[in-house]
Amino acid sequence: MKAIVTGARGFVGRYLTEHLATKGVDVVSLDVDDQQAVDITDRDAVVRRIEQEAPAFVYHLAARSHVGASWTDELLHDVNVGGTAAVVDACVAAGVARVLVVGSAEQYGAVDVDGDAGRLTEQTPCRPLSPYGRSKVEAEEVALAAHAAHGLGVVCTRAFNHTGPGQSPAFLVPGLAARIAAAERDAADEITLGNGDPVRDFSDVRDVVRAYVLLAEHGVPGEVYNVCSGRGVRVGDVAEMLVARSSRPLRIVTATDLVRAVDVPVLVGDNTKLVAATGWQPEHTLDDTLDAVLTDARGR
Repeated sequence: MKAIVTGARGFVGRYLTEHLATKGVDVVSLDVDDQQAVDITDRDAVVRRIEQEAPAFVYHLAARSHVGASWTDELLHDVNVGGTAAVVDACVAAGVARVLVVGSAEQYGAVDVDGDAGRLTEQTPCRPLSPYGRSKVEAEEVALAAHAAHGLGVVCTRAFNHTGPGQSPAFLVPGLAARIAAAERDAADEITLGNGDPVRDFSDVRDVVRAYVLLAEHGVPGEVYNVCSGRGVRVGDVAEMLVARSSRPLRIVTATDLVRAVDVPVLVGDNTKLVAATGWQPEHTLDDTLDAVLTDARGR
């Protein structure tokens, strides 16, 4: 079986590629960093490559993904929306059986929920607060329109926060881990944190890519699935958990340059639909993940 992964050289793409390989899947990378580089916004080039490879599955991960930078990212719409349109159009033309399009919990924005313990379900209306979140709402609409108009076997996800070794320190957990590792090395007494109040739903990237593969295989075409742990943790508490692992006592101080202009207060998902469709359960606890990220940061 052959699968194409867009954004295969990215953080999540590398883990997905490795996971697919363990299942005996012939993985083809579609990424700007490949030797056969393809610009995801170049519809004709994407169509030619997907028709040439004739995969059974396409996993569309390629995106501009930094929320904080999205207000000034001139390529955001072209890559996230235009790139998704290019991929799904190519999959229609090539007759690809299944396409997984990866979205984000940022699509929800700041919403009031009446569900179980305030967890967001797939029926919760999307009211994104960031340009990134808006771009992902539009990308999902493009993908679902291809299913409605052409019968493309699209499954969409809304992935909540996920992390693991190898993620850029521009993101919360690896950024904190990098600052702790530097403080240990330099005998410093403090590390910086932005807003510690937001509550987030954290998963390990290794669990997330397992969910993606299960959804590509067993998800219902034309449906959207949350990929999340279902448990919320305050960002400040995650910072404290990491600091507790430090080899020296550290204070956490607020850095105004790390505070976003707009930050969704609570993003915690309900994974009932994912579990019902696939039987997925996380294999890694948050403690496991934080240990792995901090070990990785120290090794760098």
